[in-house]
Order: sequence, then structure tokens, then C-alpha cells
Amino acid sequence: MQNTANGTIPLSRRTLLKYGAAASAFTFAPGFVNASFGQDRSKTLVIAAPATPLSLDVENSLSPGTIDTVAAFYDYLIGFGTIPDTVDGVMREDLEPRPDLPGGYNLKGMLAESWAFAEDGKSVVFTLRQGVLSNWGNELTAEDVKYTFDRKFEVKGAGAFMTSVMGLPDKDAVKVESKYVVSFTLKDPNPILMIVCGHLANPIFDSTKCKEMATTDDPWARNFLDTNVAGFGPYALKDITRGQQMVATARSDYYGEKPYFETVVFREVPISATRLQLLQGGAVDIAQNLAPTEMKSLENSTDATVTSIEASQMLWIELNTAFAPLDNIKVRQALNYAMPKDEVVKTIMQGFGKKMTTFMPDFYPGATAEFYDYDYDIDKAKALLAEAGHADGFTSTLAYNAGIPFEETIAIMYQTALKKIGVTIELKKLPAGTFFDSLVKRSEPMTFNLDAPFTPDPGFSLNLYFHSGSFLDFSNYKNEEVDALIKTSLSTLVEEDRFAATTAAQKIINEEAPWTLIANPGFQLAHGKDIGGIVYYTSNRLNFQDYKRV
Repeated sequence: MQNTANGTIPLSRRTLLKYGAAASAFTFAPGFVNASFGQDRSKTLVIAAPATPLSLDVENSLSPGTIDTVAAFYDYLIGFGTIPDTVDGVMREDLEPRPDLPGGYNLKGMLAESWAFAEDGKSVVFTLRQGVLSNWGNELTAEDVKYTFDRKFEVKGAGAFMTSVMGLPDKDAVKVESKYVVSFTLKDPNPILMIVCGHLANPIFDSTKCKEMATTDDPWARNFLDTNVAGFGPYALKDITRGQQMVATARSDYYGEKPYFETVVFREVPISATRLQLLQGGAVDIAQNLAPTEMKSLENSTDATVTSIEASQMLWIELNTAFAPLDNIKVRQALNYAMPKDEVVKTIMQGFGKKMTTFMPDFYPGATAEFYDYDYDIDKAKALLAEAGHADGFTSTLAYNAGIPFEETIAIMYQTALKKIGVTIELKKLPAGTFFDSLVKRSEPMTFNLDAPFTPDPGFSLNLYFHSGSFLDFSNYKNEEVDALIKTSLSTLVEEDRFAATTAAQKIINEEAPWTLIANPGFQLAHGKDIGGIVYYTSNRLNFQDYKRV
């Protein structure tokens, strides 16, 4: 093996087979080599990820691994149509509002072949495709849609948020009209009902299989769906071993277009430098979450590249208001002024992405930066701390995800900047496999978050992160006026009124600063140059069925 110019040792498929674990910086589980290389090389997609999915059930987890894999196993009633991106060869969802179309957007049928959206915004009727089979061979019917939403009301996981934002008052709001027809009926108009039906967290379950696997103690098959799938998507689960890998195989009986890749191996590789080596050597096709310097190193590669796309991803720090002194608005404002955003983007992120100036993706309808005033200003930060009664500073803890390389370097830079205003923070490095669990439990005063609101709507975005009842309100932010404004934005079809409400809410949120804003990193896909078919989704997921060799 030869050293490369940058000192790394490319690990190829042949090298891994020849030298085994001793040749690499980590140990592969036996199944990795068998699953990756025992298949036709051209028809096997191998992905090096920071962690395997915490769960295969969206009601249990929306961890990064879950987000990347769930759409392979499950399909949705509808989805967005696609249009060419500004990046050559890349497609993206068409997010342009289309008032002339049912539901207000360019939507495509998936499990639903047609739909009728009421003019008053209070109901929609879906007619399902016939003859669609699950990975267990059960036919799709309206009972599956009904079961899926009944389960959301009962399990009260991510589904509780989904039913709320869709405006579904109770289980009776979803009704089986006939074998292949299902209706949704609301009490109030909902401008985003249709597009939320295609949200990543709203896959349709095979109710026949789920009921078969239910028990008295587990009536909604949560244990089964945690490590198994029961869906109508293009792939079936072959096996999953947490902490090692997940293997998916394309279904020959899938109703839609058959995926190019017959086998997908989603392998846990916790160290980003190792993920880079595997990509450089051709052992994997996609390497997730590389450090910006590692992505830069691929600029002159003959075999791998980085496709950089404007994206909904946002990087920020949750300021948990349940911990003093983060319950003080002036303290939170001071922490924002102490974040050197421009320097972060320039030096740490190597120019990938841009400074974050809004509390939702800035290209979403209704997003505004008119109230932003948090550029780096140490003097202003000091003055605000003094006004808050903390002229001598304070101590706190900042947790970050070891699976996202740039979070550590940003944390160190921020730690240094905070010392200038008398604030001392202890850095807490959490493994990728457990970081999300810590975030959900809201167990730390300050925690990095890299996320995006998957539905491109201002009311949805603000409701997701800043409504006091949201499961993703990790900063424990509570403001009754903001809650009311969000409710208004989600209960009227008058666009002017909706945007007036979300603008007013953004002004309050900006002033009260429940986050430390950092950057919009964009969607960076490090992949072999023979990988094409890239489609960008606002969920920032990998969509196995899109990819192909070119």
C-alpha cells in the first residue's frame, strides 16, 4: 500500500479482502465484507455512515440513520414533483407554490393515484393504487392508511406532532370510504395538509403484518417495527445489526420503477477519516458527514467528488431554557453575539455553506432575515451579560455529536470566544449512536443540533421547533404569543394572513434567541464519480432508489 499525498491510505475493496481488519483502522463485522462484496459490484451500493439507525420506526426515532433509511422501506401517499437543480445533473423537489393545483403544489401520486382537496381546506379524499403489495405480500388498502394514523394517535411519538400539524382532531378524522378510498376531515382549514402527507415521518404501514406482530403489551407492534419493516417501499430489509450495519435488498414485486441498486449496505463507520479512506479506495460509494477539510481533499481526486447543494439543513446550538442562566433572554442574546459565524464558515467549514441568519431555511416561503442582528460582537455580548447580572460570566456545558466532525472544531472555537466574555463551557463529546437520545431527553444546557424542517412552509417550520408543545422544542422555549401566531399560520388559507403571523413570530423568536445561530451547511454528498441519479430532498436524506451508476 502506498501513502497518498495527504498522508492517508486509500482502502480498496481488494485491499480489505486481502488484508482484512489488520489493514484498516477499524474492525469490520464479518457480514460487511460478505454483504458488500459478495454481490455484483455494479449493483451494490455501499454507504459509510456515522451510525446505523437507532430505530426503523419513525414513531420511535428520527435519528439521522432512520431518516436515511426509512424511505427505502416505506412509501407515502404523495410526494413533490422534481425539477432540475442549479447543480448540473442534480434534481430537487419543486417547492414553488401552485395555487392552481390541488393542495397548492406540484405533487405526484405515490400510493395514492389521485386526490380531491376541498376548496375550504377542510378535507381531502385519496384514491389508492390497486394491486400494491407490501414487503410481506399484503395488498395496500384504505385500512392501512387508517391504521397508520390511528397508530400515530395511540403511540404518541413523532406522530403526535404530525397529527397536530395536519389539524387532525382525533382518529375519526381519517375514514375508510371503501377498499381503496380514504378521507381526511378537519375542523378548521389547513393550508399544508396535502404537503404534510408526504412528510418523511408519514409513511404508510402494512396494517395486516403489524396486527399480526402485535401483542397485549405491545398493541401497535413497536418492538417489531423497531428492527423490522412493514411497508410498501422499493426495498426490503435483509438484516440489521445495530452498531455494525444494515442491508436492504430491492423488491422484485414493487409497484413502481425498480431501483438500479439491488443491494444497499449501510455500514456504521464512526471515524470520518476512515469513511474518507474507504471512499478514496473505492470500498464504499458514499461517505457521509465528512469534515470540510476532508471534503476539500477530494477536489483533485480522480475517483471521488463532493456534490454541494443548497439545502434546508441548519446548524445551531440549543440553549436549554430549563437551565439557568439560559432562562435569561439577555444571556441568550449574548451567546449569539459571541459566536464567530463568518469565521466558522470561512475556516472550519472551508466555505461549504453560509452564515445562518434565519430561524428556518432562508429559501422557504415566508422566511425573513429582517430582524437578524447577531453578527460577532464581543463588546455587545459583554454588555448584555452585565445587564443580565452576569458581568463575571458563568459556567456551563456544551454537548456535540462526535459523528459530525466539524462540530468539535466549532465547539472549540466557540469555547475560546466565550472566554472573552467570561463564560466557561465544558465540552462534552457524545458518540453519534447516543447523541440524538441525549438531545431528545434535553439533558444538557447547550447542545449542537444539525437538522431541518422537512416540510417547506414557515408555519410548519416554526411549529416544529418553537411551539411549546412540539417534541422537537429541545430548547424548552415557551411563548404564548408565538404559540398563537403559529396556530394562526396553520389554520387559514389566506396567504397574506399566514405570512403576517409567521413574520411576527420570527421577530419575537429572533429577539428571545432560544438558539445560537451558526450556519446553513448545505447538503454535501461525498461519493464515487460513478454515482449519479442524485435528487435533493428537504429532509436531507439519502434516497437509495434514486442512485445509479453512470
